[in-house]
Amino acid sequence: MKKILKDIYRNKVWLIMVLPGTIWLLLFAYLPMFGQVLAFKDFRIHPDGFFASVITSEWVGWDNFKYLFSTNDALIITRNTILYNLVFIVLGLVAAVGTAIILSELVNKRLSKVYQTGMLFPHFISWVIGSYFVFTFLSADSGLLNSVLGWFNIDPVSWYNEPKYWPYILVFMSLWKGVGYGSIVYLASIVGIDRAYYEAAMIDGASKWKQIKHITLPMLKPLMIILTIMNVGRIFNSDFGLFYQVPRDSGTLYAVTNVIDTFVFRGLMTLGDIGMSTAAGLYQSVVGLALVLITNYIVRKVDEESALF
Repeated sequence: MKKILKDIYRNKVWLIMVLPGTIWLLLFAYLPMFGQVLAFKDFRIHPDGFFASVITSEWVGWDNFKYLFSTNDALIITRNTILYNLVFIVLGLVAAVGTAIILSELVNKRLSKVYQTGMLFPHFISWVIGSYFVFTFLSADSGLLNSVLGWFNIDPVSWYNEPKYWPYILVFMSLWKGVGYGSIVYLASIVGIDRAYYEAAMIDGASKWKQIKHITLPMLKPLMIILTIMNVGRIFNSDFGLFYQVPRDSGTLYAVTNVIDTFVFRGLMTLGDIGMSTAAGLYQSVVGLALVLITNYIVRKVDEESALF
């Protein structure tokens, strides 16, 4: 005990620095875990408060999970959630790495910083604002795209009633918002690569493409694997704002825009079923954890040094 107190006193400055983050993590990440018990209860509000509501609510076992997957939309929302996230992971990785490499190769570093700022800006825009940007282009009456189509004597398109276009629109918007932020991590890693590798490659006559292929990409490989493993863990979680705000909750688009998060939200708003919503969140978390463990196990078997743990 005395040794522990000495270590705490010796590292008091560092412990004080991480204290706010630790408190935030306990309050918003670990403390809410006790609420997962609601996934197995028929939650009913009790006049004595939340804790009394939790205690007095009836146990229903797996009924909330059965309801979640017994609906006609269960297959659609699961398919949409997985396929969209797979596309986001693959294209997001390629676009972020490619953007970071291009920025690192710009000779004019001041111009490079301007580009970085411009690409990072969408990350800080909420999807509510982003949805209005999209509406400016896709409005059936006064949208920019329909105006352009009119110049070529092409009939206007009712974009918010045409499901076939929206997988491409949603993927584009996801990349628009996330590539700038995602490229920062890779750009920082590229900057940290020893320039002696590139100088030796240039002496050997390696072209810029060969330098990228044999130096930059191999150096980025561990970081790419770690971030991909973490993204795989969120494959059952969707960006709610992207799938709810951008399509403007158009019912005709549910076949291609409805995912687990939006389905649960609409169920909660319509039925007020807190137990079912909690069950969906627990299901996403458990599956995500399992996917992280499985993916990390596979990576560790192939290349132990590149594994997350």
